Amino acid sequence: MNSLRDTPFGGAAADQWGRLMVAARAGQRHAYDQLFREVDSWLRRYYARRLGGPAAEDARQDALLAIHVNRHSYVPSRPFGRWVAAIARYKWIDQLRDQSRTATLPLDEEIPIEDHGEAATSAIAINDLLGRLKPAQADAIRLVKLRGESIEGAAIATGQSKALVKVNIHRGLKKLVALVEQSEARCH
Repeated sequence: MNSLRDTPFGGAAADQWGRLMVAARAGQRHAYDQLFREVDSWLRRYYARRLGGPAAEDARQDALLAIHVNRHSYVPSRPFGRWVAAIARYKWIDQLRDQSRTATLPLDEEIPIEDHGEAATSAIAINDLLGRLKPAQADAIRLVKLRGESIEGAAIATGQSKALVKVNIHRGLKKLVALVEQSEARCH
């Protein structure tokens, strides 16, 4: 089968493959075995030039399976080599598609990643402390000190006067300081 090294499209060897396929379909097991050995050899070379390692092996096996499963669709009056080459090409394209879907880019191991653990812990602690205040005080502090609202915006949002928002912030912050100091005293 040396004439089929590069292509199974024509010549005496391709004609021989066609005759082997006809004999295999007629039930001649040795013809089937010989055909698949020769086609397998050609497919190995075909995919080795087009794909790397495991992808070439996968494509070869897929092509052999497709040839086996679709052997009934081969029309003996047509060139068998072209039929095999078409299947091989489709399986090659399938492998390329699969590779492009699963292609990955290496990650740089030096990518800086922010640690948000401290911020999350702080947010939990702040929510816990604000939960110990009167609701009006906690709302005023959240709006003005944490979210950056103006005193006027906080007054509108809470229904309090501007003066009351200021008083609630002042009293709430004073209570927060006392709560933190109590907590630190317990820890020591």
